[in-house]
Amino acid sequence: MEAKLLDNILIPKHEKLSAKETEAVLKKYKITTVELPKILKTDPALSEMKVNAGDVIKITRKSQTAGESFYFRVVIEGK
Repeated sequence: MEAKLLDNILIPKHEKLSAKETEAVLKKYKITTVELPKILKTDPALSEMKVNAGDVIKITRKSQTAGESFYFRVVIEGK
Protein backbone atom coordinates (compact mmCIF):
# COMPACT_ATOMS: atom_id res chain seq x y z
CA MET A 1 0.00 0.00 0.00
CA GLU A 2 1.46 3.32 -1.09
CA ALA A 3 1.49 6.11 1.49
CA LYS A 4 -0.12 9.35 0.41
CA LEU A 5 1.50 12.71 1.10
CA LEU A 6 -1.62 14.09 2.74
CA ASP A 7 -1.75 11.19 5.22
CA ASN A 8 1.28 12.68 6.99
CA ILE A 9 0.24 14.11 10.38
CA LEU A 10 2.45 17.16 9.84
CA ILE A 11 0.46 18.32 6.81
CA PRO A 12 -2.73 20.18 7.77
CA LYS A 13 -6.04 19.42 6.07
CA HIS A 14 -6.47 21.22 2.72
CA GLU A 15 -9.85 21.43 1.03
CA LYS A 16 -11.12 23.28 -2.02
CA LEU A 17 -14.07 25.56 -1.30
CA SER A 18 -17.13 25.62 -3.53
CA ALA A 19 -18.11 28.88 -5.22
CA LYS A 20 -20.80 29.44 -2.58
CA GLU A 21 -18.37 28.78 0.29
CA THR A 22 -15.79 31.08 -1.30
CA GLU A 23 -18.36 33.85 -1.63
CA ALA A 24 -19.32 33.47 2.05
CA VAL A 25 -15.67 33.66 3.21
CA LEU A 26 -14.95 36.73 1.08
CA LYS A 27 -18.11 38.43 2.32
CA LYS A 28 -17.38 37.57 5.96
CA TYR A 29 -13.90 39.09 5.84
CA LYS A 30 -14.87 41.88 3.40
CA ILE A 31 -12.07 41.03 0.96
CA THR A 32 -11.54 39.84 -2.60
CA THR A 33 -9.48 36.89 -3.81
CA VAL A 34 -6.74 39.36 -4.79
CA GLU A 35 -6.25 40.14 -1.10
CA LEU A 36 -5.93 36.49 -0.02
CA PRO A 37 -2.49 34.92 0.50
CA LYS A 38 -1.41 32.78 -2.45
CA ILE A 39 -0.65 29.08 -2.85
CA LEU A 40 0.94 27.63 -5.96
CA LYS A 41 -1.07 25.16 -8.02
CA THR A 42 2.05 22.97 -7.91
CA ASP A 43 2.21 22.93 -4.09
CA PRO A 44 2.67 19.30 -2.96
CA ALA A 45 -0.28 19.62 -0.54
CA LEU A 46 -2.54 20.20 -3.56
CA SER A 47 -1.12 17.33 -5.63
CA GLU A 48 -4.07 15.03 -4.92
CA MET A 49 -6.70 17.71 -5.58
CA LYS A 50 -8.05 19.02 -8.86
CA VAL A 51 -7.54 22.76 -8.51
CA ASN A 52 -7.41 25.65 -10.95
CA ALA A 53 -6.02 29.15 -10.65
CA GLY A 54 -8.51 31.26 -8.70
CA ASP A 55 -9.82 28.42 -6.53
CA VAL A 56 -9.83 29.10 -2.78
CA ILE A 57 -8.30 26.54 -0.43
CA LYS A 58 -9.23 26.23 3.24
CA ILE A 59 -6.42 24.96 5.45
CA THR A 60 -7.40 23.59 8.86
CA ARG A 61 -4.61 23.48 11.42
CA LYS A 62 -4.76 22.08 14.92
CA SER A 63 -4.14 24.68 17.60
CA GLN A 64 -3.34 24.08 21.26
CA THR A 65 -5.21 27.20 22.29
CA ALA A 66 -8.05 27.45 19.78
CA GLY A 67 -8.62 23.78 18.95
CA GLU A 68 -8.62 24.45 15.21
CA SER A 69 -7.65 27.47 13.17
CA PHE A 70 -8.56 28.17 9.57
CA TYR A 71 -6.44 29.76 6.86
CA PHE A 72 -7.49 30.61 3.33
CA ARG A 73 -5.33 30.73 0.21
CA VAL A 74 -6.07 31.45 -3.43
CA VAL A 75 -4.51 29.14 -6.01
CA ILE A 76 -2.16 30.72 -8.56
CA GLU A 77 -0.29 29.26 -11.52
CA GLY A 78 3.34 28.46 -10.87
CA LYS A 79 6.19 26.15 -11.65
